[in-house]
Amino acid sequence: MRSSHWYAGTDRNAYIHRAWMRRGLPQDAFEGGKPYIAIANTASDLTPCNAHLDEVATSVKQGIWEAGGVPLNLPVMSLGETNVRPTAMLWRNLAAMAIEEMLRANPIDGVVLLGGCDKTIPSLLMAAASVDLPAVVVPGGPMLTGHFRGAPLGCGTDVWRLSEEVRAGTLSREAFLRSESAMIRSKGHCNTMGTASTMACLAEALGMTIPGTAGTPAPDARLLERAHETGRLAVSLVAEDRTPSRVLTRASFLNAIVTLAAIGGSTNAVVHLLAIAGRLGVELILDDFDRVGSGVPLLVDLQPAGRHLMDDLFRAGGLLAVLKEVGDLLDPSAPTVTGEPLTAYLDAAEIWDETVIRRRSSPLLEDAGIAVLRGNLAPRGAVIKPAAASPELLRHRGRAVVFDSVEDLNARLDSPDLDVDETSVLILRGCGPRGYPGMPEVGNLPLPRRLLEKGVRDMVRVSDARMSGTAYGTVVLHAAPEAAVGGPLALVRTGDPIVLDVPARRLDIDLPQRELSLRTPVTTGFAEPARGWQRLYIDHVLQADQGADLDFLVGSSGHEVSRESH
Repeated sequence: MRSSHWYAGTDRNAYIHRAWMRRGLPQDAFEGGKPYIAIANTASDLTPCNAHLDEVATSVKQGIWEAGGVPLNLPVMSLGETNVRPTAMLWRNLAAMAIEEMLRANPIDGVVLLGGCDKTIPSLLMAAASVDLPAVVVPGGPMLTGHFRGAPLGCGTDVWRLSEEVRAGTLSREAFLRSESAMIRSKGHCNTMGTASTMACLAEALGMTIPGTAGTPAPDARLLERAHETGRLAVSLVAEDRTPSRVLTRASFLNAIVTLAAIGGSTNAVVHLLAIAGRLGVELILDDFDRVGSGVPLLVDLQPAGRHLMDDLFRAGGLLAVLKEVGDLLDPSAPTVTGEPLTAYLDAAEIWDETVIRRRSSPLLEDAGIAVLRGNLAPRGAVIKPAAASPELLRHRGRAVVFDSVEDLNARLDSPDLDVDETSVLILRGCGPRGYPGMPEVGNLPLPRRLLEKGVRDMVRVSDARMSGTAYGTVVLHAAPEAAVGGPLALVRTGDPIVLDVPARRLDIDLPQRELSLRTPVTTGFAEPARGWQRLYIDHVLQADQGADLDFLVGSSGHEVSRESH
């Protein structure tokens, strides 16, 4: 056991390591070759979607003890999407780095990863990939559906929808505020197919959960059953040395891309999967998302791309029932933490409600994957989610209306002097990894009030930002390179003709290259931190098409630690 490098022996260092850890542990905990299993726990009252993970950890502990291991709760850095400013994405890499270092530094043989809220599962997987100890994920699960005025509420999606109705004058502010207490009905993360639900599903598609776990609602007792089962499995993973590098193959990532399309998942998954692959040295590029995912049908009728919510998906058959419908598109060589391939779990899956999970023969959308756009406005790529866009806007030409920052947007969007109509293309820059910093979820710009009052509910929007997985609209995101590093967004002026052609995978400023080459890029409005993590982040963060990891964190360092502490 790796932990024996701390605990075995009779010298003073072994004495120190054992003595301070005893605290009621029996003697054979140190002498019987028992594996020490950390529970990397992102529970935090300030990450409300993960607040219940201490309860989940208790069930994991019971499973570890039952299988002959020693469980150790390891609270790790947690990022709450709804509260953290300026954006949780700014600290995803810091969380991954801190978790990696704690897994490496401590006397553990394996780890169970407990996450839920958007950045927690990606950071846990990035860390586990870099340290490469046996690891398995337990997703915290979605909340139950809340209702308001007799209708179900999708958290996130209905915030965007209802807030725009208030601005349009079709919903009173009082009614809007009354919906607040109805939206979050129970423990758990967002109940839409936002980033949290997406990354839980993709963790399963990658092979990093016990198949059938993702999407189990947080209040459901079966989540605790699966947590107990995962604790037992973690002990077996150590015995068999089944590490992330043995599970997370290129085939696993391509299966995740198929899954992303079939469930109508979040565009944020693109930067997270690229970052996780980068930690493993697995070849994965932005174009893989379009090449592999573009022809995959959307089968899950779930907000924001559809009507239903996550507890509906679970009762309708869950993720495995979805994957069974696209089983011919999955690589059967991709393994899971159980040692069996993912495809081995599909035969027993059933669809119990075809209004929630569509058959392959009657999809919600024929071609649903993330579309990767290129052109002189995004030479290294930008992404759009066609399933959440207005079909009539997927081919569009309009005048640019440019905002240099979120503050500029907020100050001018509803101004009567703003020269904008429903054919305009709203451009927001300065919101990429370096520019903001951290690439915030502001790409789904609100629409100008006077257009909302006319009944307009969607416009083409382009930015170097991200958007919430719960958001919707004809929104082009992750434009690379970003404006802050001199990308073409920094050259756009209000009035420029912008051409979006999603079927042709193009995003362009319809101006001669000679004219663009004579322009001076905008250099104001970008973040300029003087110290701390933000300074380190800006100096080393990669662009969106590379996963927005830090350049010195790409790759892995393994789990070896050769030097003693005393």
